[in-house]
Amino acid sequence: MKIFLYIVFFLFTFTYAKAEINIKFYINAALENNLRLNAERENNKSIKQNINISRSEFLPSLSINADQTSSQSFNRTNQSGAALPDSNSDNNSKSISVDQKIFQGFKGYNSLKKSELEVKKAGHELNKIKQETILDTAVAYFEYIFNNQNEKFNSANINLFERQVESDSARAQKGEITLTDLAQSESSLAGAKANFIKAETDLLTSKINFERITREKAPDPENLEEKIDLKLPETLQQALNQAKQKNLDLLIAEVDFLISEKELKIEKAKLSPSASLNFSKSENNDFSSTVDKVDEESVKATITWPIIKGGKNLSSIKKSSLNKEKMSLMLQDAKSKVTAETTNAWSKFQSSGSVLIATEAQLKAAEIANEGITLEYDSGNTRTTLDVIQSRSLLLDARITHAKAERDFIISKFKLAFQIGSLSLNSINTL
Repeated sequence: MKIFLYIVFFLFTFTYAKAEINIKFYINAALENNLRLNAERENNKSIKQNINISRSEFLPSLSINADQTSSQSFNRTNQSGAALPDSNSDNNSKSISVDQKIFQGFKGYNSLKKSELEVKKAGHELNKIKQETILDTAVAYFEYIFNNQNEKFNSANINLFERQVESDSARAQKGEITLTDLAQSESSLAGAKANFIKAETDLLTSKINFERITREKAPDPENLEEKIDLKLPETLQQALNQAKQKNLDLLIAEVDFLISEKELKIEKAKLSPSASLNFSKSENNDFSSTVDKVDEESVKATITWPIIKGGKNLSSIKKSSLNKEKMSLMLQDAKSKVTAETTNAWSKFQSSGSVLIATEAQLKAAEIANEGITLEYDSGNTRTTLDVIQSRSLLLDARITHAKAERDFIISKFKLAFQIGSLSLNSINTL
């Protein structure tokens, strides 16, 4: 029984450890911990209260007032100058007032619709920041992997040149090669060390950036999974159609235009007549010298029709009309921009895939060439030290270029998904 429990514990621990090095784990961590995203979540909750505020315009308002007055009169005289006794008076009054707006020229209705549109816009902005967070996490994740590979390639390159310097030093002493050949090897070793230092710095920078975005401790990059799959359209036309429906910049621009329409209607409604109804009930004690107590009830209907406010109302309408025209132009620009950027993202996705295939072939050829040249050089054939150095440099460049192409291809997938508005945690599959 104990052995069975140990096996279960081991499998659970192993599965959990594997989950932690999965890109979806770090994306989920970033979505939970990103400060900008959490701030937008709170802003979204705040904007939702605008709907309740707008709805309150349709509901009656109730107010209760209470007054207590104490007064003392002294040094009183009558018309003939005779003194009158001092007097004290305590007065109190209570009132309840109910106000109900009957008609506001559709101002309240349009205000409510505007609030609903603002909530919709806030939702789009929240989703945009979510997708930006996913994209930033993916870029940092694969940049960290690439820089680790780059550091490994440069480290291996140093080891190769160190062995070559040792070998060339022995061969130079035997007179098999010249001191010039040895100097070339030593120079290449120095260059390889400089490149390694730069690669180490890039790796450290990418590690810090990874931790900043995910707000998680960076793992050993050797354990990070590289292979992922994203749900993407199969053609450019499909990508364009999806972007027109889901691109968040376009959706926000559309909502901004609708909000500007509601704002114009609200300003026009301010010129319309409005009607309200008021009911009040009051109770007064010691109302006057002849009335000790009185209760009153009143109902008042009010109709207001603003005619002119020094030109303010007309200017407000003109301002809102111009703002609507501005939002219309911005919406047209957003449509054109989405088409251009989606086409660009699709082109980069396609070209990066072709580059990846080409660099893979380049890497295989460079490996074969380097192996052959190295064997020929070690066997004392006609190959020179410069041939070996050039071959290794080409191999290093091919390895780095291929690793970079892998990174660029994966990131191009994320950028295309972001552009068409489909980037989410559920759209990412690990292979």
